Amino acid sequence: MYVEPPPRTRSWFHQPFENIDSTAARPGSILLVPVGSVEQHGRHLPVGTDTMLVGSIASETARRVTDEIPLMVAPPVWSGHSPHHTSLGGTLSVQHRTLLALLEDICETGMQYGFDGLAILNGHGGNKPTVGSLTSSVGETLTETEVLGLTYFDLAAPFVDDYRDSETGGMSHGGEFETSLMLHRYPDLVGDDRPATPHDEPYDHGLQDMFDGGPVSVYREFEAYSESGAIGSPALASAAKGEALFDAVCEELNALIESMHTRLA
Repeated sequence: MYVEPPPRTRSWFHQPFENIDSTAARPGSILLVPVGSVEQHGRHLPVGTDTMLVGSIASETARRVTDEIPLMVAPPVWSGHSPHHTSLGGTLSVQHRTLLALLEDICETGMQYGFDGLAILNGHGGNKPTVGSLTSSVGETLTETEVLGLTYFDLAAPFVDDYRDSETGGMSHGGEFETSLMLHRYPDLVGDDRPATPHDEPYDHGLQDMFDGGPVSVYREFEAYSESGAIGSPALASAAKGEALFDAVCEELNALIESMHTRLA
């Protein structure tokens, strides 16, 4: 899979079982599980964008945390709930109940080795309800552990206006935000066909932008919003902007992991 791996000593995928067990046995140990999707992101971004970005952020954060924090990063779960994207092609979607059951099994299996905390790091907006349900269901089962669920781009909400050049709607699906991150981390996979497509949601209280969610949830096939498959202002993206946003998000996640470890140790 074309996803940057975490440092080998923190990568579940690259360790023999005894190393995983010894990491879990240390005080304040944390298992980080990234969750993405495979879905269309317009003509200029690959369908694996969500999984690549959430995996990359998890990997970079694993590099930044201090050696004193026993952290293990699971391989990214690439399947996500994306039925609204299937009509445009290239999308591999699973049902909410299927994704929830899969993640419950992965998390509960991983936690049985003795980790003190579990953090589920989501990279796809359509997975948010599932991750919310997962945090409750796994937390109810694993009563002796701390279970956190979050979506990585929500960490950028307090500072994203310091970097964006687009108005509200420009940082929507495949827009300025995601395209900037991809230009920073995977520039060879970013195409040049980046038309601006306004986020035209008729309900004022509906989703207007990645950082302007609104209280109303609406289901529509994505073709109702965009002919290209993307929404927003991808032409305003830049690698420099992506680097700054990526660094800031990783610092936020790093601080959260450190706080979690302190509580658990």
